[in-house]
Amino acid sequence: MKLQIILERSDEGGYTVYVPSLPGCISEGETKKEALKNIQEAIELYLEPI
Repeated sequence: MKLQIILERSDEGGYTVYVPSLPGCISEGETKKEALKNIQEAIELYLEPI
């Protein structure tokens, strides 16, 4: 599955990343690499069956 993500630099430092097609699926990290790892985990949890 391919999802578009948006990675933005935070004013406070680090990065915020979110998935427009998954409302509320958002994460952050101090580095781009950390933010991308964290959003991957958030996506997995978001899509996990209840």
